[in-house]
Amino acid sequence: MAESSERVLNEETWPQEAEAAINDIRKHVKKASISAALPNTNQHIYINLTTLENTDYCIQMSASGFKVVGKNHDDTSQSSAEHTNYETPYALLNNISQGYRESFGGELMNKLLDLAKQCES
Repeated sequence: MAESSERVLNEETWPQEAEAAINDIRKHVKKASISAALPNTNQHIYINLTTLENTDYCIQMSASGFKVVGKNHDDTSQSSAEHTNYETPYALLNNISQGYRESFGGELMNKLLDLAKQCES
């Protein structure tokens, strides 16, 4: 019997995982929070996201990754087949938000400059 590589999470664990993902991206988006209106299951959870460009999305987080399921908060009207699953929230944001790319790139550049200054000392 083949061992599944997907982690099985329960309804209590998904919110913890989603909060961790939200905390990782928080400074590169305007808003991100777990949807209170949509049902969370042991298969997935929904995250409402507003990009730095003020574009709203509803993101589904599951064992398959992250994908856009709606173009408004609490909206799951887009077909699952229409959108790509991304392994990380960073990959998804990199694809949908120029502001994210600029914010993340700027933060990375600042960290590299700080490191270079430390090396010169």
